Amino acid sequence: MIFPGLQGPKRTLAQTAGVVVLMGSLAWASVPFYDMFCRITGYGGTTSTAETGSDVILDRTIKVRFDGSLAKGMPWSFKPVAREMDIRIGETGLAFYEAHNPTDRPIAGTASYNVAPYDAGSYFVKIDCFCFQEQVLQPGETVMMPVSFYVDPEIVEDRDAKYTPRITLSYTFHEIDLPQEQAALDLSN
Repeated sequence: MIFPGLQGPKRTLAQTAGVVVLMGSLAWASVPFYDMFCRITGYGGTTSTAETGSDVILDRTIKVRFDGSLAKGMPWSFKPVAREMDIRIGETGLAFYEAHNPTDRPIAGTASYNVAPYDAGSYFVKIDCFCFQEQVLQPGETVMMPVSFYVDPEIVEDRDAKYTPRITLSYTFHEIDLPQEQAALDLSN
């Protein structure tokens, strides 16, 4: 017996409350576990990261498309400078996104990203990216944000991903609270 001292409706209520607490706990824990799973496996279009480029460059090319969007309420404008590029598999590519803060206040943002098709996610490797850090744009400021990457040559060995003709890298910028040091500067002005 789970609740030995309770009987009837009180026992049913206690069991129901226990189920609700258990389900809430599992729902809360699922987000970090799913994120960790995606980063390890590349599932859901999550990319890999590396310190340097690939040592192997193949003759085969792949088209990389770039997409940029904003979360609801984010006042910036944000777009890729070039919509696509052809790159050899293993070759290091460099793309830029343009962000502009049209408001009269500093705004901090962070970018979430994914890669489509999902099978290619673990083979899309970022070397350096604006998405690794929070970005703060001052009023009226426009910046170019770089991302350097390559497509891992091991993609040609994957039975599902080897026929991928194009990969789309998508970013969505979300507004976040200003870092404390920036907020303190704003208060002092």
